[in-house]
Amino acid sequence: MNPKDQAWRNWPLVRIEKEYSPSGCVPSADPFLAEYAIRSRNAERLLACQKDLEWGDKPEETLDFFAAASRDAPLLVFIHGGYWQELSKNESLFAAADCVANGIAFAAINYTLAPRASVETIVDQCRRAVGWLHRQADALGFDRDRLYLSGSSAGAHLAAMMLVKGWQHTAGVTDNAIAGAILLSGIYDLEPLVGTYIAAPLHLTTAGAAGLSPVRLPLGRPVPMIIAWGENETSEFKRQSKSYASRLEAAGFAVSAFEVAGANHFDIVLGLADRETTLGRAALALIGSSAPK
Repeated sequence: MNPKDQAWRNWPLVRIEKEYSPSGCVPSADPFLAEYAIRSRNAERLLACQKDLEWGDKPEETLDFFAAASRDAPLLVFIHGGYWQELSKNESLFAAADCVANGIAFAAINYTLAPRASVETIVDQCRRAVGWLHRQADALGFDRDRLYLSGSSAGAHLAAMMLVKGWQHTAGVTDNAIAGAILLSGIYDLEPLVGTYIAAPLHLTTAGAAGLSPVRLPLGRPVPMIIAWGENETSEFKRQSKSYASRLEAAGFAVSAFEVAGANHFDIVLGLADRETTLGRAALALIGSSAPK
């Protein structure tokens, strides 16, 4: 591992907590969270949304789905962030309008939040939700061979946990179930969080973090990827993205890794499928590259 990836081990706890507190880079996260909700309500109002589809038995195990015009459309699945402890699918529908306008179906996954669920449980939930979507492709109306993952912050971590080996058959999908992924401002090594206030509700241990860190785990079939982060983020969030991108590239993944100028940890995701943004154009090109010839 690159020595730069270990520098945090020599830092005092206060510095680590500052580096992993993205709200410290903005005056307040509240306006961005409010924008998530406003855009999500607009998407529900303007588009046909299948709400609260049950992919599991628990009350939280639901998702929202927006169909595209074509039943052969690709699907973009979004997994929300919030340090595994906050938010839900209900504030995570903001990319639906841009996706549908560009011929892409959209789904947002809900999961049980910590401390009611461990990170291990949340990972399992997201995998089962993707497995359910894959099996329901014909019923919902999308191309199961063009299922793309996206996520922001902790959601990027959860999406990355679906790029590792070994979970697919348990979730009832094939090894090629994932066509690609767009990961934004993610955490791919959880060990620096151990001992911080962030990890307290997660009951995260060093051993547990190692088994939940995509950068350390055996990878599955290479797929095209976007790894992006905002210009206005902490050095650790930037380092984590760059380190994970390097790990993917070494394993044969086709990775486009870049910093989004002017963006921060919270607003970068608003450009996910927006053709007017650098990120949106890259994401749409990635998904469009899989279109049948």
